[in-house]
Amino acid sequence: MYLDPLDEPAPRSSPRGPESVWDYPRPPTMSKDDRVVVVECAGQVVAESRGTIRVLETSHPPVFYVPPQDVRTELLFPAAAGRTWCEWKGAARYWDVVVGDDVRARAAWTYPRPEPAYTALADFFAFYPGRVDRCTVGGEVVAAQEGDFYGGWITSEVRGPFKGAPGTQLW
Repeated sequence: MYLDPLDEPAPRSSPRGPESVWDYPRPPTMSKDDRVVVVECAGQVVAESRGTIRVLETSHPPVFYVPPQDVRTELLFPAAAGRTWCEWKGAARYWDVVVGDDVRARAAWTYPRPEPAYTALADFFAFYPGRVDRCTVGGEVVAAQEGDFYGGWITSEVRGPFKGAPGTQLW
C-alpha cells in the first residue's frame, strides 16, 4: 500500500470526551488504555507503557497501573512501612522510588495477590503523581489527586469534585 508522505498519520488512540468521576462505578472497574503513560523521577523515566490498566472508582480520578515489564524495577525498593488493605482489590504493597541519592518514599504500589475480580492488576505498578516529578498520559501532564492516600491521575478529560481533599473523607 502506498501512503503519501505528506498525509498526516492517523492518531493511535481516539480523543476522549469528558468523564465525571461520579459516573464511575463502585466497586471499581478496570479498562485497558493504549495511550502512552510515562512516569519520571529525578531525571529518569521510571515507567513507560502503552499497555496500562485504568482503574475507575466513584469519586476518584483514574489510577493507571503499569505492567511490570514496562517499569524500571531496579529503581524500586520495598518500602519500610508499606501495606494497606483495599476492600475491593486486597492487600497493597508499597515501593520507594530510588534514583541515586533521591528517595521518594512510598511513591508506588502493587497488588501482588489481588482479590479475584482484580487479578488483571497482579504485580502491575501504580504511582502517586505527587510523589514523583512528572506523570503524563498521551503527552498530557497529570495533576495529582489531593491528599496523601489516594493516587488518582487528573487529566483534562476528568471532572470532579474528587475525594481526597480535606473534608472529603466521609463522602
